[in-house]
Amino acid sequence: MDRLILALAVVAVAAVVAEVVRRRRAVDPPTQPRFEAPAQLDRSDFGGDAWLVAVFTSETCSTCADVVRKADVLRSDDVAVEVVTFQSRPDLHERYAIDAVPCLVIADADGVVHRAFLGPVTATDLWAAVANAREPGSIDTTGGCSDH
Repeated sequence: MDRLILALAVVAVAAVVAEVVRRRRAVDPPTQPRFEAPAQLDRSDFGGDAWLVAVFTSETCSTCADVVRKADVLRSDDVAVEVVTFQSRPDLHERYAIDAVPCLVIADADGVVHRAFLGPVTATDLWAAVANAREPGSIDTTGGCSDH
């Protein structure tokens, strides 16, 4: 009987030790991409000194092509539009940690990003974001009606 109790105690201790070792060797899950847009751009990376709509894209992305078409409409003397494809400017994609495309940012002359979109964007939302960035409060973003 003593041998049976001793054997059960040894098995229990071995199970506890095995569980402790297993927990210590557990591998953390891989780091996941952040999928964040940059908050600041160095304007020397981009042309002009007007408001900037920078579209980070890939030549193999159909959604990117749609976002570029919508952004191109905004091009004017007051708004520069720059398309930065991964294939032609991987250095800028790396510098600004662009890990998902399309990534569209609206920045002022100092490079401060006022608004960003990851993924598809409607023309209405893009137009409103540029208008609101250039003149805060010019577009009602609450969805409510105005009395004036």
